[in-house]
Amino acid sequence: MGMTIALKSVSHLFVMFDKFKEECGVFGILNHPDAANLVYLGLYALQHRGQESAGIASVVDHQIVSEKEMGKVVDVFTPERMSRLPGDTAIGHVRYSTAGGSMLCNAQPIVVSTHKGPIALAHNGNLVNGAELRRQLEATGSIFNSMSDTEAVVHLIARSKEPTLEKALIDTLAQCRGAYSIAVMTPRKIFVARDPYGFRPLVIGKIDNALVVSSETCAFDLIEAETLREVRAGEIIAIEQEEGAASPTIRVVHRFPAPREARCIFEHVYFARPDSVVFGNNVAEVRQRFGAQLAREHPVEADVVIPVPDSGVFAALGYAQESGIPFQFGLVRNHYVGRTFIEPKQTIRNFGVKVKLNPVRELVNGKRVVLIDDSIVRGTTSKKIVRMLKQFGAKEVHMRISSPPTTARATTASTRRSGATSSPAPARPRRSAASSKPTPSATSPRKGC
Repeated sequence: MGMTIALKSVSHLFVMFDKFKEECGVFGILNHPDAANLVYLGLYALQHRGQESAGIASVVDHQIVSEKEMGKVVDVFTPERMSRLPGDTAIGHVRYSTAGGSMLCNAQPIVVSTHKGPIALAHNGNLVNGAELRRQLEATGSIFNSMSDTEAVVHLIARSKEPTLEKALIDTLAQCRGAYSIAVMTPRKIFVARDPYGFRPLVIGKIDNALVVSSETCAFDLIEAETLREVRAGEIIAIEQEEGAASPTIRVVHRFPAPREARCIFEHVYFARPDSVVFGNNVAEVRQRFGAQLAREHPVEADVVIPVPDSGVFAALGYAQESGIPFQFGLVRNHYVGRTFIEPKQTIRNFGVKVKLNPVRELVNGKRVVLIDDSIVRGTTSKKIVRMLKQFGAKEVHMRISSPPTTARATTASTRRSGATSSPAPARPRRSAASSKPTPSATSPRKGC
């Protein structure tokens, strides 16, 4: 008997795999003859930080040209598109739809012409006063072309009464509240900045006679660049090259007071790639330490430790090493789930999970399983994975989570006045453990660039 099929969007699949999507990726380079191609590679390495849209802006004949589109880096930047991006200075961006929607008008970098010259801007973060700034700007005549809070930053720069772009940037960021790791390119410089909380990462590196900036160090590894240092919390830095100089220099333009850093713990829990060094620590090592501490705080008698791939792998390794329970890849992930898939109308239990994850029956059948994941947002996926493991013969499933329960959105001083709860990153986060029936934690509002 034939089976009727229907093409469905996977938007509900992303909800089903309940993870936060609050990060974007920023990459830039100054003084390299192959600038746009290196930015392409950098964005490729940062693809995990955003898969909705990608863009590159390049300096060509003292003007800024850009190419951006919805989709992944490898699909957006065809040879024809890359041929339109010559020049030795470029910045790029990959984005998840967070503030604003999944539309081309929200893709970055944002390129504009101002009376201070052309600029391109790429932003990773969330302005908690973005809506307020937008209302103020619209009330005084500003016209917005997107729903992204990043565009408010562009308007503030353009409208600033300061005589230079450098001072206009200081004036603008002094009005911004929340998280920003930002790159602003002019025909001669790249300015980079982090908010006083240091919420999102941003690092500077060097390749040949060029300086590069990236959201994560894994992008430097791909292009064989050397990591120099982080952009410190509250810093605005100019990456510039003097006339006749062989290589560009780093100059601290301004530093806002940073009385209390509040780095995003989810960079280490989930967002960043394991091979990156974030906030001075290797992500893989941090996740393994999370897993080891989890084993000390919540031990259990079991036969096998299994991670939920990919973000649960290193925590599971740490748990297995500390507990002495064997580690196995008992769940196999399909890395090729696209934007659409064909779903049978005939009911298949847990179809959304099965299309991405499948247990190895021989590794779970008859076993007491410790299932390790990095976080729970709603708990919908976790319940289905537990149910699926039991269907494949697991005797027991003990779920362990390597990050604290999600109880509230991360906030800054400007939002705490409204009664919201602050959630800064502690030096060593407490760990939570769930039974085979995990309790979903509170959902954080979506936010971002």
